Amino acid sequence: MTTPAHPDLALVARALADETRASMVMALLDGRAWTAGELASHAGVARSTASAHVDQLVAAGLVSELRQGRHRYVRLRDAQVADAVEALAALSPRVRPATASLSGQRVDAELQAGRTCYRHLAGRLGVWLTDEWLRLEIVSDDWELTAVGRAWLDGVGLQCPAAARRPLVRPCLDWTERREHVAGLAADGFAQHALELGWLERRSHRRSVELTPAGCTALSASGLRVDELTAGHLSSP
Repeated sequence: MTTPAHPDLALVARALADETRASMVMALLDGRAWTAGELASHAGVARSTASAHVDQLVAAGLVSELRQGRHRYVRLRDAQVADAVEALAALSPRVRPATASLSGQRVDAELQAGRTCYRHLAGRLGVWLTDEWLRLEIVSDDWELTAVGRAWLDGVGLQCPAAARRPLVRPCLDWTERREHVAGLAADGFAQHALELGWLERRSHRRSVELTPAGCTALSASGLRVDELTAGHLSSP
């Protein structure tokens, strides 16, 4: 009797069952391509050690390689991997080092307030956006971009394709809020659009973002309830 093929969960589990590799994968959630040297600096290990860890992540199918001349870059394989990492983070206990600095605590607060999760928004900012899109029926209860949603996106200057291989909207479990925020092509496009227009701006961490006064004005004009945000709902200390 032929044994049917099955997912090799152990391979992926082994790849993530190391603090250094787990730290690298979390860093790669910013959607950028990193060099082994950058990952080594981030994880606090030697470059040769980082390269060995990267090789294991590549072998597990979690990251993909890009080579330009002598330079080797890696990034998360795709949005599916990013979603899986975010979901695993939501299941994991929060651990703060006993020696955490004030700057480290500030970064942690910033990431909880608002951050990019691969290419879309997460944290309290992402959950707020999701709630507003559901309230205005931009997104349906079964996670579909509605006709109202297409019109809203068009109104803020963003057009979505009529058809796409990837979902326009889908849920993604938020690891700090422990509930779903909106992901998908529409959410990716909105985050990038908002950054380009200055509605969002980066903070001290490469993933942390916050809503700007210009963003508050523009999104309030679009029908989103931004008044609660101006009271500090999204701001970290």
